[in-house]
Amino acid sequence: MFIAETERLILRRFEAKDVESLFLLNSIPEVLTYIPGAPMTCRSQAEDILENVLLKNYRERGFGRWAVEHKADNKVIGFCGPTYIKEFDEVELGYRYLPEYWGKGIGSEAGQAALSRFKDHGIDEAIALILLGNKGSEGVARKLGMTERERSKFMGHKVNVFHKVL
Repeated sequence: MFIAETERLILRRFEAKDVESLFLLNSIPEVLTYIPGAPMTCRSQAEDILENVLLKNYRERGFGRWAVEHKADNKVIGFCGPTYIKEFDEVELGYRYLPEYWGKGIGSEAGQAALSRFKDHGIDEAIALILLGNKGSEGVARKLGMTERERSKFMGHKVNVFHKVL
């Protein structure tokens, strides 16, 4: 399902054909430097995330992380989109991209497109939970107009909580 489009990107719901992309995003150690949890070691783990997290969120909430497809490469290079964070009782804008796309403005381009669709899902505010030291993600959050609200803990890690009223 199509969500949004920019000059370089298409945001859409994840589908079964995206399992390989999900596996890559969750198995490259460099990508996971500031992500809690261990890297995936087999594609069945990506299939499980697709079915029991992403598709479940779409069914139950009407939204979830969205695939970010790079038009020039015609491939999924990351994700960007909302997910409900029970521990905060808020909706987070989360994003993750393959390393070869870092530093090219992809994060802020996809983030703006994603945030522009939040109200369609009844979301009036967004947070970003960013592990301490992740200057790249903090930069994206700031470019999106998010401000640092507080320092907290999430999944046993210290995080900076960024916030934006939409």
